[in-house]
Amino acid sequence: MSKMPASKQQTVDLSSLSIQNLSSVKKQLDEELEHLTASFQKLRTAQAKFRECVKAIQNGVNPEVEGKTILIPLTQSLYVPGKLEDTNTVLVDVGTGYYVEKTTTKAIEFYNEKTKTVGSNLDDLEKIITQKTQNAKVVEDVLRQKVLAANSTSSTS
Repeated sequence: MSKMPASKQQTVDLSSLSIQNLSSVKKQLDEELEHLTASFQKLRTAQAKFRECVKAIQNGVNPEVEGKTILIPLTQSLYVPGKLEDTNTVLVDVGTGYYVEKTTTKAIEFYNEKTKTVGSNLDDLEKIITQKTQNAKVVEDVLRQKVLAANSTSSTS
């Protein structure tokens, strides 16, 4: 994730904006929050999948199952019977449809590193979401005050 340097960030006096501009800013912040929250959920799902891969290797790839018929997952809901011929190596999905043969130890290290990286990205993203949420609340408060002020001046006229 790239972070914008403090010198490049712009501050705007929200009280100087019109109700229409504030509404537009609020809408933009809400859309950004929606996108960031969806990305956060996708990262959480990816992290859970990496953890499942580690568990599958640790629990399912051992000498006891070598040569025996086991169910191989093709998708989350489709399994086919197969035999595990080698319990020392596995195929690892490294992304975009590429698979690499690795030892079980190296595969577990790979997935643990992926889990760690995604966790770090989740932490960064959570901070951004928190800041955007605070910004949206501030904009909403200023917008509410402006609308109330506009309504009170129009009702007294």
